[in-house]
Amino acid sequence: MSVLEFDKNRLGNLEYSLRREILSTDRAGGYMSTTIVCCNTRKYHGLFVCPAIEGDEHEYVMLSSLDETVLQHDQPFNLAIHHYPGAYEPKGHKYLIDFRYTPMPTLTYRVGGVVLKKELLWIHSRPHLLIRYTLMETTSPTTLRLRPFLAFRDKHTVGKANLYADGRSYPVRGGVRNRLYERFPWLYLQTDAQETEFVPAPDWYYNFEYDEERDRGYDYLEDLLTTGYFEMPLTKDRPVVFSCSLEEFGDPTRLNDLFEEEAAHRTRKDDMLSCLRHSARQFVVSRGDDTDVIAGYPWFGSWGRDTFISLPGITLTQGGTESCIKVIDTLVGRMAGGLFPNIGTAYNSVDAPLWFFWTLQRLAGHTGEERIWLRYGDTMKNILESYHRGIGDAIMVNADGLVCAGTEGLAMTWMDAVVDGIPVTGREGYQVEVNALWYNAVCYTLHLADKFDDRDFTLRWQAWPERISGAFAEMFWYEEEGYLADYVSPDGERNTFVRPNQIIACSLDYKIPTEAQRIAIIDTVRNHLLTSRGLRTLSPRNPQYQGHYGGDQPTRDRQYHQGTVWVWLLEHYVRACFDIKGHRFLKEAEELLEGFEEDLSSYGIGSVPEIYDGDPPHAQRGAVSQAWSVGALLEIDALIKHYRRRHTER
Repeated sequence: MSVLEFDKNRLGNLEYSLRREILSTDRAGGYMSTTIVCCNTRKYHGLFVCPAIEGDEHEYVMLSSLDETVLQHDQPFNLAIHHYPGAYEPKGHKYLIDFRYTPMPTLTYRVGGVVLKKELLWIHSRPHLLIRYTLMETTSPTTLRLRPFLAFRDKHTVGKANLYADGRSYPVRGGVRNRLYERFPWLYLQTDAQETEFVPAPDWYYNFEYDEERDRGYDYLEDLLTTGYFEMPLTKDRPVVFSCSLEEFGDPTRLNDLFEEEAAHRTRKDDMLSCLRHSARQFVVSRGDDTDVIAGYPWFGSWGRDTFISLPGITLTQGGTESCIKVIDTLVGRMAGGLFPNIGTAYNSVDAPLWFFWTLQRLAGHTGEERIWLRYGDTMKNILESYHRGIGDAIMVNADGLVCAGTEGLAMTWMDAVVDGIPVTGREGYQVEVNALWYNAVCYTLHLADKFDDRDFTLRWQAWPERISGAFAEMFWYEEEGYLADYVSPDGERNTFVRPNQIIACSLDYKIPTEAQRIAIIDTVRNHLLTSRGLRTLSPRNPQYQGHYGGDQPTRDRQYHQGTVWVWLLEHYVRACFDIKGHRFLKEAEELLEGFEEDLSSYGIGSVPEIYDGDPPHAQRGAVSQAWSVGALLEIDALIKHYRRRHTER
């Protein structure tokens, strides 16, 4: 039985349906996202969202929605649903009798004697949306009316009615082209129905309400422009295909052939792993010569830190070695001063370059170490030398070999929330995971340098591991309680809040804590931070703990790393436990992984979210599909199979 099961009796219940969101991507930066009843609840939702303007990497909502109306005996039945202040209108969800996600999002409606199936398909590699309407049952002649609602705006904003938008439609084969504003490309709307008529009727519709944006404290009311509507007869012997693209489709009569060709390549998502693998592929985006990882849908872009943390899981676990290399090469090409860009051109992440080494260690298992050294050895050495010299006023290495990072108003680790110019977690100084990653990076580079006879580097750095490990143990180990301090300020004040960053020191290939210390750390993390959905970012026993995530942006940012559960940290907990317990940890790891099955059909369909509430029942929050969450679960699955295989071989 598929894990993507939906209660057909509850599809008309908006509390049930509006919580469930679908996502399809073209692997080139474009996507379609909405709820399972096609009612947009976010400004990021839309049927056609893509980087439309050349040279501009922003994504734009072009086609927000498409209203379908079935006409019989001149009586219209509108299948769409929109939320306006105080009302849902029309209420087409009441006609919905079935929703299926695999192999493509498919909705089935019943209107009197009419049963209509609607299938949504994004073409891979280019922004092109196809929607196919198939008349399954009818008792009399049926007409289909399609009314597009256009936005032509950045996905992070909302549009308002204005006098500058061009509401005219220009004929093309099988349809029309529209361009609301001159800086945008043309948007081509076509169908393959031979008797299609497009009726020009430009008009603004006001105050579409996006509930999720209202709850998040953003502008949530939008005006959309419709330039007219398509009308065509619909018969059982031939489906109708609607096409939306930035390029005119030369022969609209072949749209159904294109739909069939593309549909044949879609994989079925019947179990958790097939869903996660499909979701993983959606994060890897190729544009020209660059290949990036989208950190999360629908609002994140490419982040350096997130890329390296998620990359092994979303690529290597399903044989995507070359994809992994392409992403790494893209980021290496953007390096500056020993740092990778974290967001756009912001070089403010102390740990992203150190996660780069961790990614290479995973990649080496697929390519061999020689290929890693030949391709990335110089970059590895350059990063270490840059840290050693110091990077601006923000990153330095002290006499004991430990990394100190921080600058006023900037959060340089993954706990990066800032409110009113002040970092929420305030970890300036020596962070435990940064120095664990630093030690791992130095040891791994020395290993490769020694193996491939780079004597100069080996001579200069061979004393560093012992120096770093000794200073690390003295600075971070909290003997009285048996765990690692989270960070130490530049003036030596130790912060001993119970946070999950210490588990990373136990999960890397090169570790500083002794086995006894790792056992104690794991026990602390299990007792304070472990949940069924990942690790809390702060112990519930801490007075600063926040167990619920919600509200406007400042409120959410104050909660973001103060108890909220993050899935990606679970991989490092599982790695640390397997390293200590071996196959004896198999059952617990399997139970942790299996716990996510029920979530695949209740938030971001077929994927795993960014975060969860710290308090039970651990509600899903944040982005509906997050790269490092998906990557972590695929890595946990790979670890389970590895230890299961080793145990069987014994």
